[in-house]
Amino acid sequence: MGRYQAVDRDSVLDAAEMLVRTRGIAALTIDAVAKAAGISKGGVQSSFGTKDQLIAAMYERWGTEFDAEIARLAGEAPLPLARLRAHVEVTYRTDKAEGDRAAGLMASLLNAPEHLTLSQEWYASRLDGIDVSTPEGRRARLAFLANEGAFMLRCFGFMKMSEREWREIFADIRGLLDEANGGRP
Repeated sequence: MGRYQAVDRDSVLDAAEMLVRTRGIAALTIDAVAKAAGISKGGVQSSFGTKDQLIAAMYERWGTEFDAEIARLAGEAPLPLARLRAHVEVTYRTDKAEGDRAAGLMASLLNAPEHLTLSQEWYASRLDGIDVSTPEGRRARLAFLANEGAFMLRCFGFMKMSEREWREIFADIRGLLDEANGGRP
């Protein structure tokens, strides 16, 4: 009788994300993840349950990593505008692989309404504390929307952007945040 071998959840998530990046969200099945991770289908199911739970774990890991990088840049107890500026910086630094990872996870939201709610809450929290009734708050909100729009257009391949265009767009977004902060970076 064989010994039970513990499944490394992070390795399984890595395999699932690689599948999404290389073959698209449609390729994400419990069986395909098991093969990619080199474990049994039952190993994936015992760790994550269903495909939807696997996607939720992927999305949660990505969000946790993104938020940790924001916290690292913004520092402890940042003001809302500083937190938003850090969000923009993390987005700007996103490389192709990370963009593909995010795009794949976003695409999965189309098939699972329960994941959409989590995403809506996450996005709403980005503007927590920003007073959008003021011109400065509206500029900050516009910067956030421009940031997310540029990111999604680039990651989904809807708009080709050279590195120069990417830098210019983010210089403009930073300028909006500077205006929202009374002209201070």
